[in-house]
Amino acid sequence: MRIIKNCARNVLVILLSLFLLGSCQKQNVVSLRSLLLEMSDRHAITYFPNPDYMIEQFSSYDRRSVSPDEEGWYANADYTQFIRTEENNGRKEYVLFDHEGPGAIVRWWMTFAGEGSYDGTLRIYIDDNDQPVIEDNVLKVISGQLLAGEPLSSSVSPETKYEQRGHNLYLPVPYGEHCKITYECDVIINDNGRMRPSIYYNITYRDYNENAIVESFTMDELDANLTLIRDLNNKLSGFESPSEMELSGEGIVEPGKSTDLRFNGRRHAINQISIKLEAEEMKQALRSTVLSASFDGTQTVWAPVGEFFGTGFDIHSSNTWYSNVSDNGEMNCFWIMPFRSDVKVSLINYGDQEVSSEMHVGMQEYKWTDRSMYFGSLWHEYNKIKTAGSENVGGTGKHYDINYIDIEGQGVYAGDAVTVFNTADAWWGEGDEKIFVNDESFPSCIGTGTEDYYGYAWCRPESFTHPFIAQPTGAGNFHPGMTVNMRYRVLDAIPFTEGISSNIELWHWAPTVMNYALTSYWYVSPGFSTNINPDINLVTIKVPYKRSDVIIPVLNEEGIIEGEFMEVLQIDGGSAETQFTTTWDWSNKGQLWWRNASEGDNLDLRFISEAEFMSNVELGLSKAVDYGIISFRINGKPSSIRFNGYTNGEMVTNIDLGLFQINEGDNVLSITVEGSDRRAKQGNMAGVDYLKIGTSGNQQ
Repeated sequence: MRIIKNCARNVLVILLSLFLLGSCQKQNVVSLRSLLLEMSDRHAITYFPNPDYMIEQFSSYDRRSVSPDEEGWYANADYTQFIRTEENNGRKEYVLFDHEGPGAIVRWWMTFAGEGSYDGTLRIYIDDNDQPVIEDNVLKVISGQLLAGEPLSSSVSPETKYEQRGHNLYLPVPYGEHCKITYECDVIINDNGRMRPSIYYNITYRDYNENAIVESFTMDELDANLTLIRDLNNKLSGFESPSEMELSGEGIVEPGKSTDLRFNGRRHAINQISIKLEAEEMKQALRSTVLSASFDGTQTVWAPVGEFFGTGFDIHSSNTWYSNVSDNGEMNCFWIMPFRSDVKVSLINYGDQEVSSEMHVGMQEYKWTDRSMYFGSLWHEYNKIKTAGSENVGGTGKHYDINYIDIEGQGVYAGDAVTVFNTADAWWGEGDEKIFVNDESFPSCIGTGTEDYYGYAWCRPESFTHPFIAQPTGAGNFHPGMTVNMRYRVLDAIPFTEGISSNIELWHWAPTVMNYALTSYWYVSPGFSTNINPDINLVTIKVPYKRSDVIIPVLNEEGIIEGEFMEVLQIDGGSAETQFTTTWDWSNKGQLWWRNASEGDNLDLRFISEAEFMSNVELGLSKAVDYGIISFRINGKPSSIRFNGYTNGEMVTNIDLGLFQINEGDNVLSITVEGSDRRAKQGNMAGVDYLKIGTSGNQQ
């Protein structure tokens, strides 16, 4: 009888083990459905992945980028670069993607330029099948309604011309053994070794370990999950996690003081933080008021409130999966932030003004396991950083990489944001992301441009908001001003077991000085370190309202200021901007360029002197066939000089305006359009290369 009981017990144990093993395996099977469910589960990213995988990327990056210590690392021909060309059934197909699985495509971005470049056929071959599982026009596949509706399949910005948009697909495409993607386009040609027209792509995918079980994508599987896809699209567009309890604090935060909220208790996580600030100088308050959070005694969050919520140092509305900002200034985030026993969330006022604040922290239950990770977000700014500029506009071309963050330990990189203040009438974000994982020598994610990394295209300034990407403002894309770009990662979040180094090229077309702030978002296991530390000095610096707050228009030691560095105080008509080129003999390869003004229009330019004296004023001025006749005043006093800018060609010359009183501090050069030479073409242009104050005057 005992033997029978023991046998029965053994059979029961075996059956239970097989059941649990089967359940485990079923839970770990990767499929279209499991990936869609993972995308909708805010908690999923807080656990280190199982089964494990690497995030990697195929892109059209310039293949001359081989190594940081070799020429070509910043090469910029990031288009129409393919793995190879194949002949299939009489078709010429260009291979964009080729990976031996198991894997899953989790983020896909493309843009195009040139007639016919987006009229081609995209084909996705899975598991070495000769027949593609997907075959249609490229735009229908990526941003059309062929596979999924908005926002999983979308183009941005909706305010941008369709041909200039970035096209994004976030619908996952899993495969068990192999995936190949090709593009057939009849207009592609080899033009002296360079493929044209311009086709840009970034395809991010999960490279699962060889033991992972992945069910390959089929159109039947897609049809079976249409309801789930529709529900996910709705959820991504406006879902908020309900909180089970809330901590609140409001009142005046004095300079140097903080508002702190604390909670002690197991099996919980923050699921929402809501903040609203009021201050006399709101822009400065958004930068100098810092959100800090510590979990189980470890500080992992330290970022200016404006940057953390993706609005920069001004209020710009947005609505994403992990954050939203309302027009009334209310800022919310929905990151799940787990802890084992205690949490402290603080608003710290590092500024010199009072800040009125409201802060609400929502909590919900959470199961901490051995795979759970802390949420982290750190910020820093490259303040008044010099850009190299393109060589063909007078720059050095010696671009360089700047760093979001380096993390040592185990975790998942979940996204980032940039807040830049551009100071030139030129695009600042030509740089590619370069993300190194676990000490790899070449980045597993290297892209084609900053705007491509953030999901839009062609430097466009139009704002947009999407669950995973956003540009709340693009005012600084082509002209002096602030731009904010955000990218949040879900299925494309990057796991690392040893460490990660996240970087992006600082590749500005103009040689100038700008502010470039970076915020990173990530999850880490206990026992980690980062290279970014809280920097109080950076958040106390006055935020720029205008270009001259970054590039101060002061005379140098030789009494000279470049025309492009003077501040435009007032302009009656036309446009005044910086112009850089190597074809003119300008002193800094640039000038202050005023064009399309009318007769009688006036332009006031500010410059600063550190001393007061009488001096002759010399101007370097441009002449061409479309330049007008102009007159001058210094601090309101007119010059007797009338300058005819017409010449049948191009040249730079210098004139002496006469003797003037120069003030200590602010001075104003005024230029008035008096008309144009009868031989001149339309334009009424004026160009100031430089202003020079003589040192032989009578100093007072």
